[in-house]
Amino acid sequence: MIVSLQNEQVKYVVSLQRHKAREEAQLYVVEGWRFVEEAVRRNAPIKKVFVCQERETLKWQSLLIRLSERGIPFEEVDKRVLRKMSATEEPQGILAVVRQTTYTWADLQVERNSVLLIIDGIQDPGNLGTILRTALALGVRYVCLTPGTVDLYNPKVLRSTMGAIFSLVLLPDRQSEEILGFCRDWGLSILMGDIQGSSVYHTKLSAGPLALVVGNEGNGPSPSFRIEDVQCVTIPMSQDVESLNVAIATGILLSEIVRQRGMV
Repeated sequence: MIVSLQNEQVKYVVSLQRHKAREEAQLYVVEGWRFVEEAVRRNAPIKKVFVCQERETLKWQSLLIRLSERGIPFEEVDKRVLRKMSATEEPQGILAVVRQTTYTWADLQVERNSVLLIIDGIQDPGNLGTILRTALALGVRYVCLTPGTVDLYNPKVLRSTMGAIFSLVLLPDRQSEEILGFCRDWGLSILMGDIQGSSVYHTKLSAGPLALVVGNEGNGPSPSFRIEDVQCVTIPMSQDVESLNVAIATGILLSEIVRQRGMV
């Protein structure tokens, strides 16, 4: 059992709470029983688990069996050490170090009903995590993120995904020109959520592969996506409401795409 706050493993996990260290190591940390259980269930590339058995002995016994089956190493720590390693004020008693999965354009299998979600400059961690979770729930697995979008492995983003991150094909830090080039090469129609556009409910969304661009909370998508072959769609609103939270708006737009296509 690790009891020292000066233990090198403890220091290393603490360092992974910083963006630069995560980027260099290509690792990230997930916390909490439900999150770690989701990581195991979805076959995430877990490097190691750290647990304080005092918190949830029964849950640990069940999880231990699955860790052993997959050959995932674990280490017991005391409460002080877990609190030091954690990004939350009241850690639940378990965290895992997970390898980042690197995808390329070749991992996007474009089919007739494929939907590519393009996240352009979203800055709020909760919004990004919620969007990713919503996308997976609606059957959308392919996601591109442009530079300027909040760090995908930010602890708040991870918590908001509720484990969805383990089942998505994610391509972060992709320039708009690269994304648009892929869409054109593979024949994806490109839609963009915007307050100025055609009603999404009156737009035909059922034919062929499609990409949806959603943008920054304050400014919307960047000018590089405001081009001739990108069709703007909007969500009609009443009661003089001018706009919606970007995560909610993305959910509505994806839901209409899915409804028209019969995807879920």
